[in-house]
Amino acid sequence: MSEHRTTPDQTLKTMPSGVPFIIGNELAERFSFYGMKGILTVFMTTHMLDAAGEPDVMNPEQAKTWYHAFTAAAYFFPMIGAIVADVFLGKYRTILWISLMYCVGHGCLAMMDVAHLMNMGMRPWLMLGMLFIAVGAGAIKPCVSAHVGDQFGAGNKHLLTQVFNWFYFSINVGAAASIYATPWLLENVGPWLAFGLPGVLMAIATFVFWLGRNRFIHVPPGGMGFLKECFSGDGLRALLNLAPLFLIFVPVFWAIFDQTGSAWVLQAEAMDRKFLGIDWLPSQVQAVNPVMILLGIPFFTYVVYPLMAKFFEPTPLRKIGIGFVLTALSFALSAWIETRIQSGETPSIGWQFLAYLILTSGEIMVSIVCLEFAYTQSPRKMKSFVMGVYFLGVSLGNFYVSGVNAFMDATRAEDGTTPLDGANYYWFFAGLMMATFLVYVVFSFFYKGRTYIQGEENEAIAEAQAEAEGPDAR
Repeated sequence: MSEHRTTPDQTLKTMPSGVPFIIGNELAERFSFYGMKGILTVFMTTHMLDAAGEPDVMNPEQAKTWYHAFTAAAYFFPMIGAIVADVFLGKYRTILWISLMYCVGHGCLAMMDVAHLMNMGMRPWLMLGMLFIAVGAGAIKPCVSAHVGDQFGAGNKHLLTQVFNWFYFSINVGAAASIYATPWLLENVGPWLAFGLPGVLMAIATFVFWLGRNRFIHVPPGGMGFLKECFSGDGLRALLNLAPLFLIFVPVFWAIFDQTGSAWVLQAEAMDRKFLGIDWLPSQVQAVNPVMILLGIPFFTYVVYPLMAKFFEPTPLRKIGIGFVLTALSFALSAWIETRIQSGETPSIGWQFLAYLILTSGEIMVSIVCLEFAYTQSPRKMKSFVMGVYFLGVSLGNFYVSGVNAFMDATRAEDGTTPLDGANYYWFFAGLMMATFLVYVVFSFFYKGRTYIQGEENEAIAEAQAEAEGPDAR
C-alpha cells in the first residue's frame, strides 16, 4: 500500500474525499445485513421446511435463541477482524477481502428455497449462511468505523462528530429500505429473493468500497507496534477506562435494543397493524426505527443538544446515561402493551411506534456517541481493536438474551408457562436497564479519558488535551 497516503493532511479543513465512498459502501452493506436480519425471526417461525418440503418451524423461544445467537456471533467476530486489521492487513484490505465471505453467506441463505430439491431441509443452509454472514459482517464492522476516523487529521477533526452522524445516517437509510422491502419479498416471492437481494447489495457495497481505494488514507497495520501500544501506559489506560463502559453497561442496552428484531416482531403479530393507512407486516414495523433515526439525527444535533447545552454540558458520557434511561422506558411501554394483549385486547401498532420513538432517541444517545467515543478515546494503533471491544459488548448483550430464552425454553412447566411469560419478560429487561444505569452514574463520575486523532504526533498537544478533557468527559 506504499503508493497510498498513510497519514491525513493535517492542514485540510474540509471533509476528506474518501468519505463518500465509505458512506456509500456502508449504506449498501447495511441494506444487506439488516435486510436478512429483519426477516429471520418470521422466517424461522413461519417459513422453514424440512427435506420433504413439510413445515419445520421453530417456537418463539427457539427462534429468539437462534436470532440472538447469530447477532452475538456477528458482534463477536469484530474482535478477530480488528486484530487482523490492526496487526496484519490494515483496515482497507481486511474490509475488502472479508466482504467476500459475506456474499457467500447470502448465497447460502438464498439456496434454502431449493434445499428440498437436494433432499435437504432448510436448517443446514440457514446455519451455514448465518455463520458466513456473522464472520463477514462482524470482521469488517470495527474496521469500517475506524477507517472513517482515519481519514481525519488535526485540521478537520472538528468534523468527526458530523461524519459519524452521516455514517450512522447511511446505515439507517440502508436499514429502512431493506426492512420494508425484504418482508414483502419473503411473503410474496420467496426466500431466494428475500435473502438473495441483500447478497447483491453486499456485492455492490464491496465494489463501491474498492472504487475509493485511491482516495482513502491507508493507515498501515501496526504489527508488533500494536502489541507495544496495547501494553503501553496509554493502551492499558484506555482499555481499563473503556472496558466497564463497553463490556458491562452497553451490553444491557443492546440486550434490549436488538429485541426489536425478535420480541417486538412477535409482539406485533398480536397487535392491530393497520396504522397510517398501511397494513404493516410484523417484520416491516422494524423499518420505523431507521426512519426515525434519519429524522432524529439532525433534530438531536441542531435542537436537542444545543438545548441541553443551555443547562449542562452534553458530554458523551452524559448522553449515554440519558440514553440508558430512555431505553428502559421503551421496554416499560412494551410491558404495558403486552399486559393489554394478555387481557384480550388488540392494541394498535401505534403504541409500538411510540416505543420505537423512545428507543430510537436512546439509540441516538448511546450507539452513535459510543462509535465516536470508541474512536477518539483509543490510541492510534488500537483504533479497530477498541472498536472491536465495543462491538464485543453488543455480542455480550445478545448472548445474554439468547441464554435467557434458551433457559425459558428448557425450564418450561408442564402447562407451557415460564416465570418470564408475557409482560414479566419486558419488565425484567426494563428493570435490568435501570439498575445498570444507577451503577453507570457512579462509573461516569470517575471516568477520565484522553483523545487521540490520527496524525497528531505533537506530544505537547496531546498532553494539553489530556489535561483539558479529563474532567469534561463526564
